[in-house]
Amino acid sequence: MLLSPPGSELQAALDAARPDARRRLSPRGIELWERGAQALADMGRGEAVVLAWIEAAPQIAREIGEDALTDLAPACLGFASRTSGAVIERILATAPVAARRLGDPTLFRAYLRFLEHLLGRAPRALRPMLDHLAELLDGLTLGGLRRWADWGAEAHRSDYPALERYFTLASAESQGVLKRERKGLLLVDMQRRLGMYLRALWGRDFLLVPTAGDFESREGLRPFVEHHALHLPDALDDWQGLSALDLYRAQVAHLAAHLACLRTPFQAEGLNALQATCVGLIEDARAEALAIRRFPRLRDLWAPFHSPDRAGIGGILDRIALALLDENIDKSDDLTLWIKTELIKSDFQLPDISTQLGLALAKRLAGQPFSPHADQPSCPYRCDNRVLWDFEELDFDTAPAQAPQIRKYVSVTEMVNEVEVETAGEDAQEIWVQSQEFFDDDGTSFNAREGKEPVAPPMPYDEFDHKLQLMRPAWATVLEQRPKLGDPARAVAILDTHRKVMERLRHRLDAMRPQGTQRIRKLEDGDELDLNAAIAATIDLRQCRQPDPRVMMRLERKTRDTAVMVLLDLSESTNDPTEGGETVLALTQSACVLLAEAIHRVGDSFAIHGFHSDGRSKVYYGRFKDFTAPWDDTAKARLMGATGRLSTRMGAAIRHATHHLSRVKATRKLMLVLTDGAPADIDVKDPLYLRADARRAVEEAARAGVTPFCLSLDPGADAYVQCIFGARNALVLDRVERLPERLPQLYAALTR
Repeated sequence: MLLSPPGSELQAALDAARPDARRRLSPRGIELWERGAQALADMGRGEAVVLAWIEAAPQIAREIGEDALTDLAPACLGFASRTSGAVIERILATAPVAARRLGDPTLFRAYLRFLEHLLGRAPRALRPMLDHLAELLDGLTLGGLRRWADWGAEAHRSDYPALERYFTLASAESQGVLKRERKGLLLVDMQRRLGMYLRALWGRDFLLVPTAGDFESREGLRPFVEHHALHLPDALDDWQGLSALDLYRAQVAHLAAHLACLRTPFQAEGLNALQATCVGLIEDARAEALAIRRFPRLRDLWAPFHSPDRAGIGGILDRIALALLDENIDKSDDLTLWIKTELIKSDFQLPDISTQLGLALAKRLAGQPFSPHADQPSCPYRCDNRVLWDFEELDFDTAPAQAPQIRKYVSVTEMVNEVEVETAGEDAQEIWVQSQEFFDDDGTSFNAREGKEPVAPPMPYDEFDHKLQLMRPAWATVLEQRPKLGDPARAVAILDTHRKVMERLRHRLDAMRPQGTQRIRKLEDGDELDLNAAIAATIDLRQCRQPDPRVMMRLERKTRDTAVMVLLDLSESTNDPTEGGETVLALTQSACVLLAEAIHRVGDSFAIHGFHSDGRSKVYYGRFKDFTAPWDDTAKARLMGATGRLSTRMGAAIRHATHHLSRVKATRKLMLVLTDGAPADIDVKDPLYLRADARRAVEEAARAGVTPFCLSLDPGADAYVQCIFGARNALVLDRVERLPERLPQLYAALTR
């Protein structure tokens, strides 16, 4: 690979470093290294950035693997728009230190997100912190580093001299916070010793992976086994007078004992929390008993970490755990004596004993109150037992598709004699509807109340937190609902009322309509012979004149490949009246009817959806017309039945609309968002939170090939709508009464 321009200093540095890189990197790693150098060179932030990458990338790959390079290069490209080349050069120069001290690619990716977070909060703090990164990571975990940095950024946000003193470790408060966040013992300093300890016990190597229990992980500080790797807390303090090193040794010995004695995972289906805890308790005892048979001094390592002094069911489990481990413990407790006697009588080599005794123990404890979180065994070296369980997973890709529901229109007699379930749900194979209306005693129609409200599978979506500069995973849930039917005659009345508007748009819409197949003549290279041109050329030849060589023609199809999604904000504010007396919702429905007629006349594929929300767990989404559905009385009735309720969580709705648009095959995809206010919801107090999330959702839609455009009916929307959608993709309508006329015109302008 040659860096442009060839023969430059960068190319010479790359060639000089290539022999050493080939010793450290695989062919794929060499490709990542060279492509990253080219990308940083094209970024145009100076040669120092590229030279730092050339030197640092092989060292990072040696410490934590080559996959880290796929995260580091894009992160540096993202930093380029927010900081200088000198800071990016320092990020790359110190990246090997971070990789060596963190020791895990997952933690290194979290470190890159932390740099982005600090760059958003205090850009001036990044460079002095990087100058002292080695000193900081010698005593801090990644979570401690983030808390230390957040404290300084918050305390000295506007005092730049104090900010620099804090991040250069020159101030007393910086040293004080650093001392408070410093952990007792870091795993990265003990990994080699622990690995040798396990090798001496079991004669094999184990992969030890640090877990940031105080930073992002949901697992806390409990160790666990996953993919045959031992995941340990990245730092530990001394525990009740016992050293952190002994606690690390107890943890790795316990995890290795699990791997040594567990043959196949247990089936977790059908077990409640108490049963799973009891089975795990017995399996812990079985694994440790088998390990103690080979290495008797392991009992002396594990026993001091048991403290059976708690009350309640958690204390009972702690006492059982200690009694099963230490033979010298008093067995006067009937329950402890029984479980220990049963375990001693059994064959420890059979893993089924854990299930049998665990379920029997859970049955004896079933009458006592149990909390899955507070009543777990308190022993600090034991794991969360995830390695024991095997959960059956449903493969949605191979799951059989649900057969389409059939609606049959029958007489009243057939309905009375044949129907056994009057309240059949949406999963019924057939829904019977009376061909003639039949009313109950209270005056309501049986047809109007057939079936149940459909409950669609919930769709979770990530949500962007602008303060953390991170995505909250599966934070908002979209629930699809079938829209209620309204009166389709209202749609016909709307068309009659605005007939003049459609007449003014008729010529413009006819010009947009595809013309079908057109014959392109006078071509030198075409698909078939143009007979008229060929005859004219023959006549010219007979008369000794120069013939026209363009005697071919080609047939071209003039078609439109456009899909339009109309996304309606159906929050409570749409019920507000306008100056003309009509509500915003009524004007929105009128505009959608005219727009649908215009799109239907042009021939584009389109859908009309709407949304409102009641907190992050209830973002309701209705589909009035889908792309494959016709524009008929049913679609019009659904649109006329729309109601304005609740709040506006726009980001989740845009993501769900993008999901539907991504399933449509079209060259051009347009999402037209119609709203009357800023994003807001009942569980969000910060007005910037949902606006930032909506902006991120718009960016995600653009990356998916969708063009979002917002038509806002809020006169004060200039303050936020352009920030969300961009200046070129937003329009604020000052007079709401003109919405039915402006919306079809906007569609014609956007899709011409």
